[in-house]
Amino acid sequence: MRRKTGEKFRILFIGAYHVWLRNALVFRKNIRVNLLPPFIEPLLYLGAIGFGIGAYITDIEGLPYVRFIAPAILAASVMNASFFECAYGTYVRMYYQKTYDALLATPITIHEVILGEIFWGATRGLISALSISIILLLLGLASPVGLLLALPLSFVAGLLFSGIAACFSAVSPSIDTISYPATLFIAPMFLFSGTFFPLHLLPWIVQILALIFLPLTHVVSLIRGLLTESTDPLWALNITWIVLGTIVFSVLAIRLFERRLIV
Repeated sequence: MRRKTGEKFRILFIGAYHVWLRNALVFRKNIRVNLLPPFIEPLLYLGAIGFGIGAYITDIEGLPYVRFIAPAILAASVMNASFFECAYGTYVRMYYQKTYDALLATPITIHEVILGEIFWGATRGLISALSISIILLLLGLASPVGLLLALPLSFVAGLLFSGIAACFSAVSPSIDTISYPATLFIAPMFLFSGTFFPLHLLPWIVQILALIFLPLTHVVSLIRGLLTESTDPLWALNITWIVLGTIVFSVLAIRLFERRLIV
């Protein structure tokens, strides 16, 4: 029984790898264009908010403001890269490019396709994290050890946001409706997950809602702890939320796509 289960997982991940590889090869064709945004976007945030507005703000939790928001900018960039890759990118490949029709005409299953998409979304998040890490290192805003430890966490966070995005993509009737979660889900996370100010400054009910419903809250907390060499008392809750959320949303995404594509 264990051997059969292990063989099933091996086949599943081999198929998912081929889907991931297909997306990676397409990405490589326009690699210069694809790598430009991850470098420019954090520079804009760090320059305008970190160094600009930060000049008028006193230290937060013993840190210069730019150092306080730097980990959050990294976490938010992972979220954006992973989410939009598995929201818009997945929908385009499914509906417009008919990539899924071609893939499902081979021995690859829908489970392998969606799992490969989620892994690719996490890879885009990791690429974004690596780009920002280079910038933070050059600006002296984080230690090499902290950034090195943050990269595996960024990949896991990318899996989480990719799974969530894939769920939205699976139930969206058109590509226009994917803008709704970007407005109603991503924007609130960007603003109320402890990104630009400590979470404890918010009303207690908002803090609870952020801890329950906004996954970026947990990612920001863990990455900030790694880059500032501090410890969040809720670190166990943060890790548990991310791990369980990744599993739940990945499985849910596979089920939703299975319902949509398999007649």
